[in-house]
Amino acid sequence: MHHQIVRFLISLLLCLTALPAAASQATLQQVVETLERGYTSLQDLQASFNQTTTLAGFPKPQKGHGELALRRPPKATAQFRFDYAIPRQSIISNGSQVWFYQPENRQVLVSSLEGMLKGGTSIAMAYLTGLDNVSQEFQVAFAKQRQDKQGNYQLELTPRKASPVLTKLRLTIKAEAVAAYLSDGQAKDPFPVVSSVVVDGSGTETRISYAKIRTNTGLTASKFTFKVPQGVEIIKP
Repeated sequence: MHHQIVRFLISLLLCLTALPAAASQATLQQVVETLERGYTSLQDLQASFNQTTTLAGFPKPQKGHGELALRRPPKATAQFRFDYAIPRQSIISNGSQVWFYQPENRQVLVSSLEGMLKGGTSIAMAYLTGLDNVSQEFQVAFAKQRQDKQGNYQLELTPRKASPVLTKLRLTIKAEAVAAYLSDGQAKDPFPVVSSVVVDGSGTETRISYAKIRTNTGLTASKFTFKVPQGVEIIKP
């Protein structure tokens, strides 16, 4: 019995002495490095998403959900695809051209990616293609609440170049991804983002949360092109 008590006390002591290390908080630089270094290994991404857009002056938010895909070809502009189940629409880019398809209206808006970004259309997802460079493109700080209830880290990013379509970006970074980076110095999660919030110059906020994330599965370029269905009106700006 005496030996069992001793073993129990030793086990308890080991657990207690491990608590401070487990509870230690990462620095801002370590959280940013977890994001940037992990993202450099991202070749492609698939995920489910939920989106909530709150317009300035309108208390009732607009909600939507669907599936997204992202592909980062070597030495080429990233490609992305958002297929909304609600509302029914798709936004697809092959890296140079963008299709904004609304099947119920039987219309597709076709524009250049550059034109889309200048006009602010769908800017809410454009930042996803450059998360390995946030420390250069943004001034980064912790949010007022450094961590959420799950321990995930919350960052607030302000663009270094003023833009009416993106005045603030908030990112929530997975606690386990940061802990892994602190443990061995390796950023192993290519997309350690739990959610993002884009704020534009009018105060409109678009929040996207991500689930069922799959990375580096070998997506091909064909997923990021759009063949206009017969009878669909093509609109160009």
